[in-house]
Amino acid sequence: MSFQRYVALGDSFTEGVGDPHPDRPNGLRGWADRVAEALAHRAGPTGDFGYANLAIRGRKLHAIIDEQLDAAVALEPDLVTVYAGANDILRPRVDLDALAVDYDRALGRLAATGARLLVWTAFDPGGSAIYRPVRGRFALYNELVRESADRHGATVVDFWRLREYRDWRYWDEDRMHMGPAGHQRMAIEVLDTLGVEHGLEPLPLHDLATPSRREQLRGNLDWARDSALPWVHRRLTGRSSGDTVTPRYPTLARLAVPLSPRPVSPGGD
Repeated sequence: MSFQRYVALGDSFTEGVGDPHPDRPNGLRGWADRVAEALAHRAGPTGDFGYANLAIRGRKLHAIIDEQLDAAVALEPDLVTVYAGANDILRPRVDLDALAVDYDRALGRLAATGARLLVWTAFDPGGSAIYRPVRGRFALYNELVRESADRHGATVVDFWRLREYRDWRYWDEDRMHMGPAGHQRMAIEVLDTLGVEHGLEPLPLHDLATPSRREQLRGNLDWARDSALPWVHRRLTGRSSGDTVTPRYPTLARLAVPLSPRPVSPGGD
């Protein structure tokens, strides 16, 4: 399986937040870059391959459709990935049925291009005390996504069933975005789901020390101060972490980078 024009749409998940890289646009790498690197490697040094990443952190589904759909279609892709809806689900109120109708229309337009279309179910938050209260929303959303994917012939990456992501070592310190190991694991899942041969291997996971109750409390307070409260404040004031962010690769580009991951220190957004 080979592709020549890959376009990625979505929010922070696809932009690559949680996987820092100082030499990339927005200082990020992410799973989509890793997938694009593998596809470029298969195309060879003189092969015709281009990659665009239109995703912007914080975007809800309608913003993704309004800002990214036309641009994606205009690039005439033969592979499109789209992850959307998580930022809507986490709002106090959301009409999942109405959301799914609009998502279905967008997937229909992308499928009409003839491109291979890949979508995701949402992650199962059952192992997290923070996100467990909205687990039912995620489960319903997933069924609606699967139904839409069946209708349009889209391939599904079933994030819900990837149980290793209940291990916090796959996540960034902000507990909202995947860390480097999570992005690498997702790139492997995407390539395997597409049937693309690659040389990616899981990144090593550091050993976890058993924290004392005092250390757990301190860690939770630090997380609340540094990640949770800023997120809530943005919601209350109608702002987004992506208000001043632009797409990392708005037009088709070739990533002339090695496949081997560059070690970096995890960071948050």
